[in-house]
Amino acid sequence: MLTDHEAARLVDKLDLERKVALLTGADTWRTGGETAVGLRAMTLSDGPAGVRGPAWDERLTSLLLPSPTALAALWDEALVGEVGVALAAEARRKGVDVVLAPTLNLHRSPLGGRHFECFSEDPWLTGRTGAALIGGVQAGGVAATAKHFVANDAETERLTVDVRVGERVLRELYLAPFEAAVEAGVWLVMSAYNRVNGASMAASGLLREPLKSAWGFDGVAVSDWGAVREPLEGAAGGLDLVMPGPGGPWGDALVAAVREGRVPESAVDEKVARLLRLAARVGALAGAGGAPAAPPRPAGAREVSRRVAAASVVLLRNDGTLPLRARALRTVAVVGPHAVRPRAQGGGSAEVFPERVVSALEGLRAALPGVRIMEVPGPDVSAEPVPLDPPLARHPGSGEPGVRVRMLDAQGGVLYEEHRLSGRILEPRLVPGAHTVEVAARLLPGEAGLWTFGVAGWGRMSLSVDGALVVDGVFPRDTDDPTAVHVKPPRRTARVRLAAGRPVTVVARRELAGDDGRAVVLCAAPPQRDPARAVARAARAAAAADVAVVVVGTTEESESEGRDRHTLALPGGQDALVRAVAGAQPRTVVCVNSGGPVELPWHGEVPALLLTWFGGGEAGAGLADVLTGAVEPGGRLPTTWPVALEQAPVRETRPTEGALVYEEGLHIGYRAWLRAGTEPAYWFGHGLGYTRWAYERMSVGPVEGGAGFAVRVRVRNTGERAGREVVQVYLARPDSALERPVRWLAGYAAVSAEPGGVAEAVVRVEARAVEHWSAEEGGWRREAGAFTVLAGRSAGDLPLTGVVEVD
Repeated sequence: MLTDHEAARLVDKLDLERKVALLTGADTWRTGGETAVGLRAMTLSDGPAGVRGPAWDERLTSLLLPSPTALAALWDEALVGEVGVALAAEARRKGVDVVLAPTLNLHRSPLGGRHFECFSEDPWLTGRTGAALIGGVQAGGVAATAKHFVANDAETERLTVDVRVGERVLRELYLAPFEAAVEAGVWLVMSAYNRVNGASMAASGLLREPLKSAWGFDGVAVSDWGAVREPLEGAAGGLDLVMPGPGGPWGDALVAAVREGRVPESAVDEKVARLLRLAARVGALAGAGGAPAAPPRPAGAREVSRRVAAASVVLLRNDGTLPLRARALRTVAVVGPHAVRPRAQGGGSAEVFPERVVSALEGLRAALPGVRIMEVPGPDVSAEPVPLDPPLARHPGSGEPGVRVRMLDAQGGVLYEEHRLSGRILEPRLVPGAHTVEVAARLLPGEAGLWTFGVAGWGRMSLSVDGALVVDGVFPRDTDDPTAVHVKPPRRTARVRLAAGRPVTVVARRELAGDDGRAVVLCAAPPQRDPARAVARAARAAAAADVAVVVVGTTEESESEGRDRHTLALPGGQDALVRAVAGAQPRTVVCVNSGGPVELPWHGEVPALLLTWFGGGEAGAGLADVLTGAVEPGGRLPTTWPVALEQAPVRETRPTEGALVYEEGLHIGYRAWLRAGTEPAYWFGHGLGYTRWAYERMSVGPVEGGAGFAVRVRVRNTGERAGREVVQVYLARPDSALERPVRWLAGYAAVSAEPGGVAEAVVRVEARAVEHWSAEEGGWRREAGAFTVLAGRSAGDLPLTGVVEVD
């Protein structure tokens, strides 16, 4: 650990210009180095479901872990910590010092487009899950980053929206997970794009108070990428590091401001000292110790991913169809496009290129070797073209799987050429004279009909099929959002009728100009299947099988970073598919492959229903473990699921005249449902296993000063197999003089028992659970009197009740 004295001594070795230079990134993913103090550059990389490294290159694959909603569904901090350890090892393997995770924003509205990257609707569960991940990552000598500080809970107008939220609500809900992260020792906090109560988060006083002052955060406050847009924005405040670089709004302007006395040099010195402390922690500062040498990937990293994929599965309902009994099966129909091409991760800046993704179809075939597993596609869920990858794409010259990428000069001369494995080229290599990026592939249509082709990017672009121009024009950039510019630029599409078996050459070109990025994506999609016929074929196949497993889910268009959802309905004809299959096969299992809530209008009509989230590279293997009973489904909902969007009490994500008012106050998630007095489809905390539990009795310990109290809950396994139960404890104060939620989560503990066995869950309730923030007094206070203690298996199923007295 670098002491304050040692940091100050190093800072004193640098003149003002060299100090200021360290406060802006050296490039997109690296900080600056300084030989005078033994500081090397530090590399940052997006998380949280994997570590991509500093390059968008599909040839540089990564371990893909389950999404954060899956981690929160574990209700298992030890296992979340193992995920953190795996992330740290992956980061070291890729030369990464800082992982930009976890995301600690809340599931305020089910329409939030980035829920898959966040944990939960509950601040306490979010904080505990985030703290566990931080502990695992940083135990490996890699820095974790708590983001996006704060109230960045939706995507609409995220660069400019002004979130209006009261001080008490901010403290008790939205700041609470970040406070837990600081208590866990997090090394970086990332400021958000948005404003809160009029102040941009890059320049917000919240970075000073409470983050650095009251909470004692001693790490680095880094901006989100491109969030600092005005000269000197945040320079005199709590922000320490502007990303990306080089250049940026500080630099010479900050040097001049210090020299003119507008910004004290001591503020610059403090920021540099924090950077040096971070460098010491990750091993980037000579002579300061810190992180160990890069280890090899742990042999069990994939096994951890598979365990998490299985343990996070939430069994919503089951009439006894599950687990499947292999000896009773001859044929299983596996239905739906997601069963073959699952969504293993969410879309946006946190994407990685997985080394492999196991589908549900592959997982079941491996788990049931003596059973016939039938692939049944079902209807298409999206008409949008996807990046042209193998096996459809082949290099137009060599015929090998993949595409040809060329960089052309202004006269069309080839500056370089390379063979790539995907039509999605986000960072083509720049060379002197670069003018146009060209991506070309040879495609052999497997079926005749209208194919959809597309090119994505900004500026002048063209797309040709066998030499015929089908897209040609100038498409000006209309957003400053970095994800839209560099990761997910819009597609321009055209339809071309192709003959089956006749190859065509497809060429996309994009000119490079200005600050429009350089991403270009060559896309294609085969002719759409007739939905009614596809559903009818699926129903016939299901009827002929012993059991049907239907996998439904969201798409890149319906759930992704950069935009909020406008509906919770499953895209395509998936609702009709489920109803048809369930009507034809009485032993139907439905698996939902989404990162956040979706409407399930048929949920009461199917024998078994599971949520699999975005399950990572081992998703299909983990799901097969659950379906076959090798593993009990261990997940519990981290977010309440509505029957329909219109039923959700908090929905709005769209600002009005630039402002988004959190009118609901303390009442989000299950708290909002309880206040409204309505019943969702499935409550926060809900989840079944393969056994049954009886809640027998509860005892509540006295409040121990400032240390909280203990709740002991006795449960009995009344089923036929061993199992695990997550015992949840909530508090209520129905006679409070303050506005409060109807009840709120205060703690949980997981227990296991054999059939007929008894277990005692000991749930520690922290002192903060009985405190409220007083804006008038500027601190945490307690309301004396009796709090109701409730215990059970979800926010809506709490059979045991007790009382605790608070002074």
